[in-house]
Amino acid sequence: MSKLEENVNEILGIEKEQVKVSDFEQPKDLEVAKTPPVPRTMEEKKHDIDHDYDYSRENYYNLIDKGNEAIQGILDIAKEGQHPRAYEVAGQLIAQVGQTVDKLQDLQKKLKDLKELPNKTTSTIKNALFVGSTAELQKMLNRKSEDEIIENESDNSKSTKNKTD
Repeated sequence: MSKLEENVNEILGIEKEQVKVSDFEQPKDLEVAKTPPVPRTMEEKKHDIDHDYDYSRENYYNLIDKGNEAIQGILDIAKEGQHPRAYEVAGQLIAQVGQTVDKLQDLQKKLKDLKELPNKTTSTIKNALFVGSTAELQKMLNRKSEDEIIENESDNSKSTKNKTD
């Protein structure tokens, strides 16, 4: 504490309390032991995917139904009032319902892609990278060229044996 703080505390009659670090520690009995998360299995993920798909599909159907009701209502208002703004709103609402129908169709494709994803694997190597020194690379290339020479010689010897037989 600084001298100013000590003087102010003395003038105000505040006694100096020493706060121990142990006062701020959490008691051992209140500490909650954290359990590690349980790993999910593929079966649960499939269930989640199906559940999410059903939920999304149901919501899209509800949105489309409500949009159709709103379209009918705004068209009735537009016919009665013959106001261009009402027809513009009706057109925008029809476009939004059409976009929702498109999203419903995209949902089908996304579900199909999600279910096919684990079965679809490709082992194409596009960019191979050698990590090592140039000396190691030269040794590897020399061994490879020696192996090719040995293979070619063994192929040639087999073909000459077959010709003599």
